[in-house]
Amino acid sequence: MLAMRHISKVFRTDLIETHALRDFSLGVDAGEFVAVTGPSGSGKTTFLNVAGLLETFDTGAYLLDGVDISGLSDDERSRLRNEKIGFIFQSFNLIPDLDIFDNVDVPLRYRRMPAAERRQRIDSALDIVGLKSRAHHLPSQLSGGQQQRVAIARAIAGDPKFLLADEPTGNLDSLMARQVMDLLEQINEMGTTIVLVTHDPELARRAQRNVQVVDGQISDYRPFAAQAAPAMAGALA
Repeated sequence: MLAMRHISKVFRTDLIETHALRDFSLGVDAGEFVAVTGPSGSGKTTFLNVAGLLETFDTGAYLLDGVDISGLSDDERSRLRNEKIGFIFQSFNLIPDLDIFDNVDVPLRYRRMPAAERRQRIDSALDIVGLKSRAHHLPSQLSGGQQQRVAIARAIAGDPKFLLADEPTGNLDSLMARQVMDLLEQINEMGTTIVLVTHDPELARRAQRNVQVVDGQISDYRPFAAQAAPAMAGALA
């Protein structure tokens, strides 16, 4: 699970201190699908960067899958991040000169996996996202929705316990956005814990739980209520 307790994060310049997170506490259980919403500048992305070990924090405690992050060296944090966490970004972050297969392969090579295991993982991940037949296409030969599916394949090929998604549908039209959310729900049903940052309330509604962040703090922390079923015809007759 992911457990943050009383986390603070301050960005400092010569003249200004910006409190990105203030006394921030959040727990995410294994297998959950949690959406984090809030206005621009509220601290959502800073939270995700801290959760993903891309940024450090100033005070508080953070346990990731039972590991206390505060005592780890940079190398240990990098190793834990590569083994436990998959990232999906709004801008896809694919390497334009590499084909789809090699884009998915990059983080696996960092883990020094044998070639046969890497190929098996890549084929499986591309099959899940429906792009196995496009393995040797370049990113420029794919639509935006397909590129995001490649980014998802790259994130899940390492079999992460946590998938962190920062506005993964922000550059997509509504149809492609729904397809990406369908895919994330499928991956969650396979057992991967997902934390999704989004501005879109309709996408957030599809998560199991919604957390709203305002001014670096959680202001609302609840599951979405199920929508009421439509009344049966003739019920009021």
